[in-house]
Amino acid sequence: MSYDFTTAVNRAQVGSLKWKRMKEKCSELPNGVIPFSVADMDLKNPPEVVDAIKEFLDTYNLGYPAETEEYRRSVVGWMKKRHGWSVGTDTIVTTPGVVNALWHCVRTFTEPGDGVLIFTPVYPPFYRVVRQNQREVIECPLKDLGDHYEIDFEDLRRKAADPRVKLMIFCNPHNPGGVVWEREVLEQVYDACRAFSFPIVSDEIHSDLILPGHSHTVFATLSEEAAARTITCTSPSKTFNLAGLQISNILITNPELRKRFALTVDQCEEDMRGALSYVACQAAYDQCEGWLDELLELVDRNRRILEAFLEDRLPEIRAYRMDGTYMAWLDCRELGLSGKELEAAMEEENLFFNQGYVFGKAGEGFVRIVLACPEENVRQMLKRLENAVRKCRK
Repeated sequence: MSYDFTTAVNRAQVGSLKWKRMKEKCSELPNGVIPFSVADMDLKNPPEVVDAIKEFLDTYNLGYPAETEEYRRSVVGWMKKRHGWSVGTDTIVTTPGVVNALWHCVRTFTEPGDGVLIFTPVYPPFYRVVRQNQREVIECPLKDLGDHYEIDFEDLRRKAADPRVKLMIFCNPHNPGGVVWEREVLEQVYDACRAFSFPIVSDEIHSDLILPGHSHTVFATLSEEAAARTITCTSPSKTFNLAGLQISNILITNPELRKRFALTVDQCEEDMRGALSYVACQAAYDQCEGWLDELLELVDRNRRILEAFLEDRLPEIRAYRMDGTYMAWLDCRELGLSGKELEAAMEEENLFFNQGYVFGKAGEGFVRIVLACPEENVRQMLKRLENAVRKCRK
């Protein structure tokens, strides 16, 4: 089946977060302008998911839901089919989202004043869930090699040994850098932490979005010992564009850690998801693998278009290697602008990106661009980007 990945969905009038933010900055926009900021897709939903939701609404009602054993089998079946990881259905704790799960992990496994280790630059909520809970961010800066990031293992070993550290949150694949960490790298990460007892939270929300030539390794598959310390955060939200339904599946094989985490979720009265979230997730995992494969072809094509354009027309901007996710990380530092100046220059040309400074100090001068949209919108965006850079050259 060939799916429609050429129609851009205009969400200006339906309360879309990133469209709302774009319209707040510029109320009058030319046709074809879409935002490239918040990480969701401006594409049609998988039709199998739409059909499953319609069938549910035609057949049942929207009373209080509960996840079924069939739902749980779909989740673990997807992990087995897509990632080769066999886990029991009893490992799943559902939450409204991965950020929500990160918040609960900080609350469950640390106390106020404790340190939480993160690798930077990184997705902004990593900082927030630590600081808003009165914990301390312990940064382990990634090595910037000019077109990709690597882990500074000497620094990691030193930071992991810090007695303040009671939790590590690891982004696998990495957002915003687009790195799909190889198994050997993950083994070195675990070896650096092996002597210390803190849990490891592996945010694997982008794990299904792996581009050709790369493969994802679930952190918990490194060994039974590693699995016993790992909280694996998964969700269909990025993979199938279901963020609005607020469903994530947190997989914890260690019964003690799972019990503690689930208790925190229950105490916050968050032990229930929306009925349609279960329906959509199950339909996506059971029926939409073909849709995902075609999506990845689109993202990889958009990546190649972007990289070729920058190399040919905009040598001042360098695209970092994009192994996975559907987001490009662009180094604009040669333009000589501050983060705010770069943001203003882009928005003057109706370019709405995630600015790198929100990902931490190391992100200053970068932009993150979502490529999960029709090819034509990427081409239009690149023309406006060329205009913006031309003005900066003067």
